Amino acid sequence: MSAVGFEGSFLGANDKISDQAIMECKICWTPYDPLEGDDTRSILPGTPFLALPEDWKCPNCDAPKELFLVSEDPGSDAMQAAARLARKTEALVSDFTEVWHAKMRDVPIVNKLLHVQAVGFMEYEGRPLGVLISPWFMNLLQLPAEGEDWSGLIAGEKEIISFPSGDYEFIHNTREQTGGYKACSLFSPMGEFKTQAQAVDVAKAVMVALFQEEHRAETDRSADIRAAREQEVAEQAEREAEEQEVGGEELTASPTRRQVLTAGMSEAPKNESEIEEGA
Repeated sequence: MSAVGFEGSFLGANDKISDQAIMECKICWTPYDPLEGDDTRSILPGTPFLALPEDWKCPNCDAPKELFLVSEDPGSDAMQAAARLARKTEALVSDFTEVWHAKMRDVPIVNKLLHVQAVGFMEYEGRPLGVLISPWFMNLLQLPAEGEDWSGLIAGEKEIISFPSGDYEFIHNTREQTGGYKACSLFSPMGEFKTQAQAVDVAKAVMVALFQEEHRAETDRSADIRAAREQEVAEQAEREAEEQEVGGEELTASPTRRQVLTAGMSEAPKNESEIEEGA
């Protein structure tokens, strides 16, 4: 194998190219797919690009191996992490969508303008983290890392988890399909949101603010923040009621910056049934 780094091999780091990498000639854009091999040189299917003979060249234009770029690499660490994250979030959405159809549809507090959606999920310190929106709650969720077993979590047990913006209270829980997870209540019920897009925008804002250190002073004052947030929510509800009485323009659910940043300190449900009912 040549010691020369390929132009598209992650700045020449050949060890970062997996056996599944599809390479592409930068001269004529002919791909080399290891699943197909190369009939012109009797290269068998399943042969990784890095295992090709030293004198192998592009079958179309004779460009040397060094001029091939990484087109896509489903076996790379980043792609594998993305695939793991997708599997976990899909299971999460499927699970709570089933709860929505089976248990929650006829509960008065639900917002039928909304549906279950996972927003902004990423791996943080090896664990999936993101916001789950449903018609009855919006929670910041943390899922176990790959190979980590959270099936023994005790429902309702509390844990403080620190982020750059401050410390947040999470509630432990488990579900048969989802497994163990930790939830930090952001909004419940969800009646103030008028559209799914509006809820998604707030969820995205939460994921950004969570990692901004300038908000740490606010989130650390949990008692003061909770009281301030409750007052703001009450004042907003009062304003909405007044405008409805006089036939005012329809309000949209647009939480203040403080509400978005400090919602994580609000009281979280104490057990699974309360989460499902948006308590």
